[in-house]
Amino acid sequence: MNPWSQCWRERVLLGTLARFGEFSGIWRTRVISIVLPAKNEAAALADLLPRLRLAQPTAEVLVVDDGSSDDTASVCAAHSVTVLRQPYSMGNGAAIKRGARVAQGETIVFMDGDGQHDPSDIAQLLTKLDEGYDMVVGARDWSGQAGVGRGMANSLYNWLATRMTGHAIADLTSGFRAVRADKFREFLHLLPNGFSYPTTITMAFFRSAYAVAYESIAVHKRVGKSHIKPLRDGLRFLLIIFKIATLYSPLKLFVPASVTFFAVGLGYYIYTFITLHRFTNMSLLLFSASVIVFLIGLISEQVTTLTYRRDV
Repeated sequence: MNPWSQCWRERVLLGTLARFGEFSGIWRTRVISIVLPAKNEAAALADLLPRLRLAQPTAEVLVVDDGSSDDTASVCAAHSVTVLRQPYSMGNGAAIKRGARVAQGETIVFMDGDGQHDPSDIAQLLTKLDEGYDMVVGARDWSGQAGVGRGMANSLYNWLATRMTGHAIADLTSGFRAVRADKFREFLHLLPNGFSYPTTITMAFFRSAYAVAYESIAVHKRVGKSHIKPLRDGLRFLLIIFKIATLYSPLKLFVPASVTFFAVGLGYYIYTFITLHRFTNMSLLLFSASVIVFLIGLISEQVTTLTYRRDV
């Protein structure tokens, strides 16, 4: 055989194999894990799991049983779903963290186990994720809110988070989202064990300059009763407002507060100087509060910066 001909054939063969490798990488099937935290959701899961299998037949499905006292575990076993059972209730966030640690997929979809989310919407989130985003959140409209009070509270959270981050946040507290697993696990140490994990992970992604998108979804009425109690959890929702600020940029919260104290102190000093011709203790207290609040914000900003620091 002519050496030049043999060399040409070898080069063509190598080129063909290289192109095949590229195409195989493009068409490689993505591994998806679906994590559902569940506490006494047997009735909802009996209807949800078959639809989930139909919508995502190749996905790994993990149900984290958060200390249920009903038939949640047996319902999952009947549908051949992996169950991670907590010996006692640790909270929604704790269930999310355990599921994220065990999940094998490079993409993780989190959804509630109470039947509110439609499994057919998962494809919509994944399609958006493929556009280059690191997290895609299923956003509810007003009709999808659990009552007027919850809807007003969520609207306040969305407005505040939008102002803090400079990005339009359509639903800060949605539990239905698709994320890149490696990036999500970077923030497991920040996630609380309670119900505010969506707030924390959203602000963490924005702080770390990971791309976040929102997709409008339909939300169904949940099966059974909600585990959130307005009176018991009212203070917790109030704390979420402050947590939104401190997770992203504490100075954006503390500087306006400091300026407010200073302005009130200055105004009160002008008033007392005109009427009493003296500098009062109240003015001194307000000026001192202004300085203290600013310094606390400065320290918080440094702590936040260290919290998000990663050695690469």
